[in-house]
Amino acid sequence: MNRLPVRGPALVVLGPGKVALQERSATAPGDGEVLIAPHFVGLCGTDLEIVKGELDPAYVRYPVVLGHEWSGRVLAVGARVPDLAPGDGVVVEGIRPCRLCPPCRSGRTNLCEDVEQLGFTLQGAASPAITAPWHLVHRIAPEVPLTAAALIEPGAVVLRGLGEIAIDPGANVLVVGDGTIALLAAHLVRLWSPGAVTMAGLRPAQARLAKAMGVDHFTLDRPATGPYDVVIEAAGSTTAVADALRSAGRGGQVLLFGIAGHGRTAALPVDDVVNNDLRIRGSFSYTSAAWAQAVRLLNTGIYQPLPAITHRVRIEEYTRALRLLADPADGPRGKILIDQTPQLNEPANG
Repeated sequence: MNRLPVRGPALVVLGPGKVALQERSATAPGDGEVLIAPHFVGLCGTDLEIVKGELDPAYVRYPVVLGHEWSGRVLAVGARVPDLAPGDGVVVEGIRPCRLCPPCRSGRTNLCEDVEQLGFTLQGAASPAITAPWHLVHRIAPEVPLTAAALIEPGAVVLRGLGEIAIDPGANVLVVGDGTIALLAAHLVRLWSPGAVTMAGLRPAQARLAKAMGVDHFTLDRPATGPYDVVIEAAGSTTAVADALRSAGRGGQVLLFGIAGHGRTAALPVDDVVNNDLRIRGSFSYTSAAWAQAVRLLNTGIYQPLPAITHRVRIEEYTRALRLLADPADGPRGKILIDQTPQLNEPANG
């Protein structure tokens, strides 16, 4: 566990359309730092945009190692690092805020004016080891599988957005989309005691996953038969935004999570928005507070994302993982994990 330096393959996007495995190494952590071996790295649609070169150039710096959703185990700790030891299961906040700008000082670390982020502007976790400041490292309870912990990041994204709107007990909720964020939104919105959760999915094969994550009704209708008190758009397309707006009832709320692609726009039915007294809220990424909340919910067993994981692929099979991400074919597809565990040393559930 303490053998240094650490070497191994890293999943690197050299530039748009250019992906390769490259050997990378890491050495002992400095003061206040923690060296971590990533075990599971989640892939998401944003990673695919990085690979294709479709992400807003302001948010990515090539060449970049992918990996902003991940979990791992501590390899070594530097001086002045409290409460962490080699072998601990951990997750690490990917956003590294300056904590000095006005948004940071008001708690909106997701809007930091001088932000860096793992897997975007900093090298990510699809690598043999990664060094992080100790104050961004969160311990995972020993009984929690590291596979589940790899979904802290998207869980924090969802929790931050849900906390920004007013969801009344008994509300009729619609989730537009059936990918990982949509599945986690359906799962976590249960914390607000909705009356029913409907998912407007894109593929029939996702119905089983939706049910496992707490969805009451799964439909392929566009727009879904409403009206709904709360509509959560998590499909990441301009069509999904239009569907969400049409599905909201009078006085309803529409929460937008999806990233549709840099420069793409959706038509806004202004009269309908005004006449229906709709409240539209966008939510970007997560705050440090939302991350800590996600960790607490996971460690106490309230947040249970394991059913959303459908694929585990070794890093050497990254081309297969990217194909699954781009085209799920006919079967169900939730979160795809890049498996970097030391073979034969990690339990089956991670």
